[in-house]
Amino acid sequence: MKKIAGRAVSLLLLVFLVLAGLTLYGIRYIDHGKDWALYFSRLNSLSGGQVLDRDGRVLAQFDANQSGFCEDAELRMANYHVTGDYWGRTGTGILSAFWQNARSFSLATGTTKGSNSTLELSIDAELNRVAYRALAGRKGAVLLCNYRTGELMGMVSTPVVDPADADAVPEDGAYLNRCLSAAFIPGSVFKLVTAAAAIENLENIQQRQFYCEGSTEIAGVEISCVVPHYTMTFEQALSNSCNVAFANMGIRIGQDTLARYARDYGFLSPHELDGIPTAAGSFPTEFVGDPELGWASIGQSTDLVCPYSLLRYVCAIANDGILVEPHMVRMDKAPVQSRFLSADTAHQLRDLMRFAVVDHYGGDEAFPGLALCAKTGTAELGDETTHAWFTGFLADEEHPYAFVVLVERGGGGMTVASPIANALLQAAVRDDKFQD
Repeated sequence: MKKIAGRAVSLLLLVFLVLAGLTLYGIRYIDHGKDWALYFSRLNSLSGGQVLDRDGRVLAQFDANQSGFCEDAELRMANYHVTGDYWGRTGTGILSAFWQNARSFSLATGTTKGSNSTLELSIDAELNRVAYRALAGRKGAVLLCNYRTGELMGMVSTPVVDPADADAVPEDGAYLNRCLSAAFIPGSVFKLVTAAAAIENLENIQQRQFYCEGSTEIAGVEISCVVPHYTMTFEQALSNSCNVAFANMGIRIGQDTLARYARDYGFLSPHELDGIPTAAGSFPTEFVGDPELGWASIGQSTDLVCPYSLLRYVCAIANDGILVEPHMVRMDKAPVQSRFLSADTAHQLRDLMRFAVVDHYGGDEAFPGLALCAKTGTAELGDETTHAWFTGFLADEEHPYAFVVLVERGGGGMTVASPIANALLQAAVRDDKFQD
């Protein structure tokens, strides 16, 4: 009996070990089965795919034997932060997620799926080339979106790296997508937020007069303008980008209210573009006192804005206050849309931005043929350098395009950023889109 009992115990122990081994194998199979299936090749031996721009240009493709990009090196680099690479170095490229999905693993068969697929983007690769050339080697970000449909048509961040060269030594910051993954001091483009809060919280703002002698003192702290503006209307204050007027407006509005507008308009939160996370911005939410609030109201202080968040805001202004969420992957269903700000506020902001272009930015002479509504920004960094911003949209039903241009430490918004926007918009409204 003892011998039988001993054998039973041994058998039970053996069964336990087998079951434990199978359980461990199952867990490891679920976690690592795909890696085992792809162990002998960086490529999927069964699936293939293509990434196409809005006009059917092949930006990237892979199959059983190879992976690659379009043959045009400049086009590859202009679209680098759209496609990314097969190694996920930029963290925001659409290609790595698409490639991984094409190589998806079946637990039932123990193999990767064998199919070919195509990812169609709303991006216009040639417009990205225009923006890439206009940035001319400077660090910056350019975004272009159809504010009626939400289709992202352009996204360029520089510097870049050639994704076809796996051994390339990148320039510092080449893997950072400045359009999505970073936030910058906004300078005067933030006055569009202060202006919206003023419209809705300061009675008869359109009839008020503002006065600027070139500087003002708030509790012993000086806030200055480049030149005196003297007596101004509200629309002239935005056109002149008067720091004195907007600092005083911000103080009258109040910190809690202005912080609420920054929060409600999405400047303080991260967002997602086709599943790609974006950077959050900042605005002083704890009590800072009137002088610091004055600086925050004009886009300085601790203000930070992600270019993508600014794009969402100007898209909503252009679209009568309704935001159609931007996307760059073509979809079969209708895009998400929501009431972002009131139609009346959106229309007043549109008129203010149009007046700024006509009154202060050169109008049709500087931007021929474009029904442009815009705002400049020159953000001071405290080291005698400035970020150059230019943002706005076309009040044009045939070409409903909104844009953001940032040149990091580039200089003035009007002198540096606006020519980039003009080059991009002129190309976007042309039928041929791009010419050498």
